[in-house]
Amino acid sequence: MMTLSETWFMEGYIDYELQRYRLLAYLQDVRKQFHEKKLYPLLSDIVAHYNNLLLFRANKHNLQESFPKRINGIDASRMQLIYERILTDDALMQELEEITEFAVTEMKGTISEGAGIYDAIERDMHMEPVGIVPLYKNEGYLFLRTLSHADVWIYAYTVTIFEQQDARYRGVRIAYIDNRKKTIINTYEQLKLEIVRKIRTLPNPAVYCIEFPEELPLQETMLPIAKRSLMRIVS
Repeated sequence: MMTLSETWFMEGYIDYELQRYRLLAYLQDVRKQFHEKKLYPLLSDIVAHYNNLLLFRANKHNLQESFPKRINGIDASRMQLIYERILTDDALMQELEEITEFAVTEMKGTISEGAGIYDAIERDMHMEPVGIVPLYKNEGYLFLRTLSHADVWIYAYTVTIFEQQDARYRGVRIAYIDNRKKTIINTYEQLKLEIVRKIRTLPNPAVYCIEFPEELPLQETMLPIAKRSLMRIVS
């Protein structure tokens, strides 16, 4: 699987045709994964690349407006092009402009394709609580299943809170617990009782079940979508 660095479009020899070839090869791999219903981590990856390009173009415009200040160096982590040689090289700037313009357009189309698959899967899945939902929902269990199989993947989940600069973010951490069979007798409610008796850390845990109508990749699609859906519910 081909990958791109954060600054792929201005690394090495900056040439439109070369970078175009690299980008199209990368996007071909991404679309192949999307067609196999494998969304992550590639959907997040391409969105990050797209945002980097937009940030680069915005910073480049700001730098050109403030030029001819003498600034040297490059801060790749913040996508700030502060490289005086490039700013003064009209041909090189034009090449970068063509590369980024083409990349933004192509990536936007691929993101739309991946987002469409994501939306369709999320729309068709079914999520509901198992039993009574307690007031405390920051810890509990998640049941995952495709309707074509009796297997139920059971995970423990924990809501996490982390701070970045002046903002606080919530996330969900999950850990695999067990795999059980759902039957007429062994219902989701019965599975919940068995898990509570076995683990005993939460006497009345929040438990949610998510069912997918079709077979999907577990790690690349089912779990990421389930975690996002669970985050919305427990928040």
